[in-house]
Amino acid sequence: MSQRFTIKPTLDLVFERFIEAPTRLVWDALTKPEHLKEWYMPKPWGRVSRTEMDVRPGGIFSIDIAMADGQEFPNLGCFLEVVPMERLVWTSMLFPGYRPAVFDDIPITAIITMESAGTGTRYVFTALHRDEADFEKNKATGWQQGTEIALDQLVAHVKSMK
Repeated sequence: MSQRFTIKPTLDLVFERFIEAPTRLVWDALTKPEHLKEWYMPKPWGRVSRTEMDVRPGGIFSIDIAMADGQEFPNLGCFLEVVPMERLVWTSMLFPGYRPAVFDDIPITAIITMESAGTGTRYVFTALHRDEADFEKNKATGWQQGTEIALDQLVAHVKSMK
């Protein structure tokens, strides 16, 4: 798995999991709305209320979440790179069609890589932040903890797909 960027510990969060399932199932869980709804939002915190994905460079990445208290938050972005069963890159800094984004949330670029490893898949999710202030704000909101929970849910969901 080649790395095309440099991890900066003051700007980036890296999450890694081994998933005891074929890469094609991990890919499906990441790219099909019916699967994303099952794992993307930490279940104790809320749910995914709507998803729309056009998994190609420039395509829409949209996941709306409904919090347990009823608040809804749209998450809209754009796919930058799609290499089936290997690499998926999206950003909230751009809207679909590479249009500049306007929003009041903390922007990230997500880089997901996966590769076959023995009987399963090595999965790495990296969240790149714009600056240290955004990085610290995101950590303070519980985003890191929520991502850990969501990744555990991803692993469980992929195993249930076997």
